[in-house]
Amino acid sequence: MALVPCQVLRAAILLSYCSILCNYKAIDMPAHQTYGGSWKFLTFIDLVIQAVFFGICVLTDLSSLLTKGNDSQEQERQLKKLIALRDWVMAVLAFPVGVFVVTMFWSIYIYDRELVYPKLLDNFIPAWLNHGMHTTVLPFVLIEMRTTHHQYPSRSCGLAAVCTFAVGYILWVCWIHHVTGVWVYPLLEHLSQGVKIIFFAAVTIIINIFYLVGEVLNNYIWDTQK
Repeated sequence: MALVPCQVLRAAILLSYCSILCNYKAIDMPAHQTYGGSWKFLTFIDLVIQAVFFGICVLTDLSSLLTKGNDSQEQERQLKKLIALRDWVMAVLAFPVGVFVVTMFWSIYIYDRELVYPKLLDNFIPAWLNHGMHTTVLPFVLIEMRTTHHQYPSRSCGLAAVCTFAVGYILWVCWIHHVTGVWVYPLLEHLSQGVKIIFFAAVTIIINIFYLVGEVLNNYIWDTQK
């Protein structure tokens, strides 16, 4: 795909995430006023990750256009660093976390929405915003993977980074419960201590699997193995 259409596409996706974030933050929900605010929800963290990622993509495209035809080696080095950062964020955060949020949310929602997204939230969050947070993330990240080849880090480094993120968020959720006595997600209220440990371990494994899926899909689309 040509560079200019990619630029327009990425800019449009970035603007959509900015709109979603602004509308979400404007909602006067009680949960936003409690300890941790919006940052206790993985959905919000993922939205920030996606917005930052596509912001880096847009910045990379603009830098590519500005340095096109320029023989400056310093500018070329800076562009390569920016591309490397874009690829790392895509591999370690944007794809695995984005796919995890979409698949886990809708899987639990279909089973019993009260465990993850109580019906009470319909009074605060409109349907379009819910889909903006929990649905469009997947096609957006797949479109990015299809339009641009991303260089993945070594598998060990990539998995270590994904594990660090997953464990960090789990510890953050546990800390919030320690401080407030309330679990971020109603689902956790129904699990015993032993089952919670198994659940957290399973979540970590699943997000690592999504990292591997992203690596395999990227290689398949761009045929890097050949």
